[in-house]
Amino acid sequence: MTVAAALLLTAALIGLLAPRLLRKLAARDIDPVVSIAAWLASAVGVVVTATLAVALLLIPDHGTHTLRLLHDCWSTLDHGMTPDHEETGGLLGLALLAALLTRLAITSVRAARRRARTRREHLAALHVAARREPGSPSTLWLDHDVPLAFSFAGTPGVVVATEGLHRHLTDDQVTAVLAHERAHLRGRHHLLIAVSEAIATMLPFLPLFRQVPTAVRALVELAADAVAARTCGVDVVRAALVRVSQHGSPGSALAMGRDAVEVRLHRLTLPSRDRSRALNRLTCAATCAAAVTLPVVGAFAGLLALVSLDCL
Repeated sequence: MTVAAALLLTAALIGLLAPRLLRKLAARDIDPVVSIAAWLASAVGVVVTATLAVALLLIPDHGTHTLRLLHDCWSTLDHGMTPDHEETGGLLGLALLAALLTRLAITSVRAARRRARTRREHLAALHVAARREPGSPSTLWLDHDVPLAFSFAGTPGVVVATEGLHRHLTDDQVTAVLAHERAHLRGRHHLLIAVSEAIATMLPFLPLFRQVPTAVRALVELAADAVAARTCGVDVVRAALVRVSQHGSPGSALAMGRDAVEVRLHRLTLPSRDRSRALNRLTCAATCAAAVTLPVVGAFAGLLALVSLDCL
């Protein structure tokens, strides 16, 4: 019981305290993709830790045998409840976990169907009113004076832009806006946002889960800005962002001028660093591994420290 309780307590602490640490990480000059990985992996780590705690309650020795081999004093912490109560707690935990996963599956499927239906409806109207520019992805141009651009995920993805971009922005700035939107499609940012919104439904009472969608939305914009800046230049992207953000954006798609504009403008003033793709992938993998295993490692480290203090 003690091991399971330690795991649950650590998972709860991660769910409460991780957002502050993750926001500090995002504020530094770190690749936004790494920050996205850290947010999503931290939430997964909490779920994995809670699942492990439930599993330990359902096995005969509750995971204490290994720790008992490490220290004879573990016997003082072996059981806090009777075996029957522990098994009941494990079954209740298993039922709760199954309910959360079922809710996640149902919510995800419903959201996916809703997004697909909305996309079909919007694209049907856009194909009638817009001028199609071939490419990969294709671009639909609307004859509207307000400078807007946004993207729809799918197979294939589509960028939607207005002629107002050409009327209010320079050619270089228009290219930067389109590069930003294409980066959303190539980076599968719409999928990342959908995953973050699904994760938020699992444990919404924990700040980590509740704040994941907002954080990921801001970070994918930073990631797309970085891609556009490498192609078109930082000053051009910054000027384009200022122009586009003054006119608002639709709420149903990823648009350049909507989320975290002030943070992105500040980020574009920082000196850029050239990062290799291999290094970024390695950093993402290490970040995910650390975020998933940290709650488990922290729980066992705390228990070992408690054992050591008890034996003094």
